[in-house]
Amino acid sequence: MLPDSSQLRAGLIVSVQAPEGSPMRDPQVIAAMAEASLNNGAVGVRLESPEHIGAVRRRCPEALIIGLWKRTFPDSSVYITPGWKEIQAVWAAGADVIALDATERRRPDGAQLSVLLQRAKQELGACLMADVDSLDNGLRAAELGCDWVGTTLYGYTEATASLRPPAWSVLRPLRERLPAEVMLICEGGIASAQQARQALDGGADAVVVGTAITGVDLQVAAYRRTLES
Repeated sequence: MLPDSSQLRAGLIVSVQAPEGSPMRDPQVIAAMAEASLNNGAVGVRLESPEHIGAVRRRCPEALIIGLWKRTFPDSSVYITPGWKEIQAVWAAGADVIALDATERRRPDGAQLSVLLQRAKQELGACLMADVDSLDNGLRAAELGCDWVGTTLYGYTEATASLRPPAWSVLRPLRERLPAEVMLICEGGIASAQQARQALDGGADAVVVGTAITGVDLQVAAYRRTLES
């Protein structure tokens, strides 16, 4: 069953993640940050790894969870839920929405995006969020059956390395050309409440904010670098 989009529109989704090696990466810390986000009005949380998804599901059983699993492989630069194993694990852990890389890049072992999406729909009945980097890839993901399209990878792929998020330039074209029932999510580079508002005004149905809210490691490091410069 798809999440009720009427409850998500104009909403804030908090990405509750922490880098490898950080003490913030403890599942109970992630779950506490997720609960605090939800208690203060977030409509959902975006979580990385089956372990963290499971921890938040147990602590916040009614939460809307967008789940992914970052894994790296030597034959591909795709790392956000790259294959069927990762899709299954994210779903089994309790995600309501599975987020995955939906760019045109080669996937590990040559897996085909269209096949993965079809299996996720037919075998799991999952709601799918396409993390994309461009207008064309967003439209293609919707054609292939993704229910949500997010600008997550704008500026983070080889084809968009010269661009800097947020993806202001692709929001309006995506909203104008995507089917009305496909949720458009602005994610990546949102550094303030004012920018989140700008994303909604630019055509996004909802906004994902991560580092600016939950990225303790990166935020402290950025302050330190500025103070020492």
